[in-house]
Amino acid sequence: MKIYSIQTFSGRNIFSHKPVIKMVIDIGDLHDKPTNQLEGFNEKLLKYFPGLKEHYCSLGHAGGFVERLYEGTYLGHVIEHLALEMQNILGYSVNYGKTRIISEPSLYYIIFQYFNEKSAVECGKAAVKIVSELASGNEPDVEKILNNLKQIAAQTDMGPSTKSIYDEAVKRGIPVIRYANDTILQLGYGKYLKMVEASLTDTPSCVSVDMASNKTLTKELLSWHDIPVPHGDVAYMEEAAVEAAKEIGFPVVVKPCDGNQGKGVSLNIQNEEQVRTAFREAIKFSQAVIVEKFVEGNDYRVLVVGGKVSAVAERKAPSVIGDGVHTIKELVEIENTNELRGDGHEKVLTKIKLDEIAKCVLAKKGLDENYIPAANELVFLRENGNLSTGGTARECTSEIHPYNCFLAVKAAKIMGLDIAGIDITAKDISKPIDGENGAIIEVNAAPGLRMHLCPTEGRPINVASDILDMMFPEGSPSRIPIVSITGTNGKTTTTRLVKHVLSLDGKMVGMTSTSGIYIGNECILKGDNTGPTSAKIVLSNRNIDAAVLETARGGIVRKGLGYDLADVGVIVNISEDHLGLDSLNSIQDLAFVKSLVVEAVKPDGYAVLNADDEMTEYVRQRVKCKVILFSKERNNPLILGQLKLNEKAVYIKDDTIYVYDGVKTFPLIKLKDIPITMGGKAECNIENSLAAISALFALSVPFNIIKKGLKTFMPDVKSNPGRFNIFDMGEFKVMLDYGHNPAGYRAVIKFIQKINAKRLVGVIGMPGDRLQSSIEEVGRMCSKVFSKIYIKEDNDLRNRAAGEVADILYNSIVSTGFEKENIEVIYSELEALKKALVTAKPGDLIVVFYEEFEPALELIEKFRDELSKNSQQISSQIEETAG
Repeated sequence: MKIYSIQTFSGRNIFSHKPVIKMVIDIGDLHDKPTNQLEGFNEKLLKYFPGLKEHYCSLGHAGGFVERLYEGTYLGHVIEHLALEMQNILGYSVNYGKTRIISEPSLYYIIFQYFNEKSAVECGKAAVKIVSELASGNEPDVEKILNNLKQIAAQTDMGPSTKSIYDEAVKRGIPVIRYANDTILQLGYGKYLKMVEASLTDTPSCVSVDMASNKTLTKELLSWHDIPVPHGDVAYMEEAAVEAAKEIGFPVVVKPCDGNQGKGVSLNIQNEEQVRTAFREAIKFSQAVIVEKFVEGNDYRVLVVGGKVSAVAERKAPSVIGDGVHTIKELVEIENTNELRGDGHEKVLTKIKLDEIAKCVLAKKGLDENYIPAANELVFLRENGNLSTGGTARECTSEIHPYNCFLAVKAAKIMGLDIAGIDITAKDISKPIDGENGAIIEVNAAPGLRMHLCPTEGRPINVASDILDMMFPEGSPSRIPIVSITGTNGKTTTTRLVKHVLSLDGKMVGMTSTSGIYIGNECILKGDNTGPTSAKIVLSNRNIDAAVLETARGGIVRKGLGYDLADVGVIVNISEDHLGLDSLNSIQDLAFVKSLVVEAVKPDGYAVLNADDEMTEYVRQRVKCKVILFSKERNNPLILGQLKLNEKAVYIKDDTIYVYDGVKTFPLIKLKDIPITMGGKAECNIENSLAAISALFALSVPFNIIKKGLKTFMPDVKSNPGRFNIFDMGEFKVMLDYGHNPAGYRAVIKFIQKINAKRLVGVIGMPGDRLQSSIEEVGRMCSKVFSKIYIKEDNDLRNRAAGEVADILYNSIVSTGFEKENIEVIYSELEALKKALVTAKPGDLIVVFYEEFEPALELIEKFRDELSKNSQQISSQIEETAG
């Protein structure tokens, strides 16, 4: 078996609205071996992975997959289920998958749901390996494979703090994006965006976080505000630490100045020798060491969120209970087999470490790891209760005294922290701490939440809910309006027009398009940016309060969507283009892909659909939100049906665009007043205007703003570069347009036939990845309208041989009887354009279907300047002669 490719779809996609992995694999010689013909295969598979017995499969009940195994199913199907099952074993609840053959006899694609991308990819690879081994009669080392997968999951999964915030955000419908396999989350979009790393939000300053990490400075600040803290000093050398301990008086605590998770902390030190040992351990984690008075009592963590106490936990040091038989070392090994314990933060509890610190703690008691505790004898292995070293937690929020809550909140405010873990040592947390009963030991800027979410004793507290309440108070938004626009032709113009009008409405708009990514009027990234990554770039910009996203087929097919739900999804039109690519072989395949844009709309949002398009009825069946239809004809049957149902619609009657809001009909604007329609002659831009109006109507943009935007959006290189741009060269004109498929050419040809040009000249080409039939259709169309044709080729041949597209165009033009002497093949786009400009005749309209806009524009403007100079020189000569 061979894996050809692995693709990740992190957002909604054409396979599922859940994140999925797509693997393309070749089954090889096993393609004709169903599972019921592989001796022992099913039994071994189920022995290693008994959880497969619960898989439903297409039969819709538990055990369905096993039935399929014994009936005989193909191995790609088995790989799909095994990839899901191994993720289930790792603790991820995933169940969606499907497998389809790409080409006979052995090439398949396998889709399976995932949560942790890195882990899921490795599960997919492992599934291929295991199935291949079993099918070949070999015994895979499943235990080794699973252990490796568990390590990968532990290294790449979210920690409990991050995961709790992620889950809470999803539950509330707040958009959430995890950056790579990191602990950083983006919550919300645009100007409402907030960032959080574990429990550290983007609100506190770096200074506040740095202050909290400096334990000496923290104590000093708190003491200034009359908050009880243990007396202490800072030591940089071992001897200084010893002297500080003597001055403070034993017992003392020795710890790093800026450590965390209890690393290098030694408590209840009773003598000089212990100070020296503790100093050597603490200095490993910091350049300076704190020596402070040991405060006797229990170890409490008070979580403060947004100026309130959210939870309190008593932390207990890791320990073992003797049985009179096993040594301490053996008891630790036994305890670490507890299902609740894992490495790092992967489980509720962390495995206990019998390290040098633990051995020192035992030594203080005259014990070592080989000591056998008596039955029920409790032996502590640490002096602090950090969960990261194996400690446990007891939930005790209801026990804390109000005064201690006041002190904890005050400490967080002094440090400038919106979320803080206040460490208190107290004999009794239900009584006010006053220096005698207890003190505040530390303030933590990024406190772990695990002890509150999953305490060893007591009820769990959803502290993530308090954090989200603070970050997004009730009634406050987390989303900006999103308009996602797709279609075969016209989506760029529609996108730009919607952005233009929203800008007039006072919004800072982020836009993705074929020409680049724009924030307001600034292009921050040039090029074709119509995929999910570009959408994420826009939505992560804090300056914008609306997003208009051109969403192209290629990005949808290869990566899915870059957002979760839009307010408005628009499909301008659907016609045959890109067929034969990405397994899209029919217009219905294309409609299925593009319909994702209107499927991924909020329930109270709108899908904007073209009632004149033959695929709209198919697409509408996939829509779950409200619908606005638009049409160039009021009497369109779908429009009439919409009006009858009192549903919103936009249509044309008597050369005027009308808007129906479900109750009343409003005349909005005459076609002649919309510049991009060229006085109503450019039908494609009439369609684009209708789509844009419908989207803006869905967003409740005032009609006067929409009308103003339509009147001020020009068909020039400033407003709409590369789309129906016409340049007056003096005695002739040049038009630039990005027609790149039969429908695009047809739209341009319809328009230019309405213009009074003496001669139409075409500079034509087609992308190499289009069907030969589409290229031939374009050639035949051009032969009927142009008097002179220059055939050029794109720089990007898209897997065609040089000259191949040009030959197809040439032959299709000649086949119509077009005179060969009026055709010139010039492969270079700029050279072809240059030839057309140089040989232009008065009254010509040269129509250029370009591949690269800016070089073509530069050449046209340069040529126009030269013509202007020559004209001025001739005028001067005439004046001189006349004089």
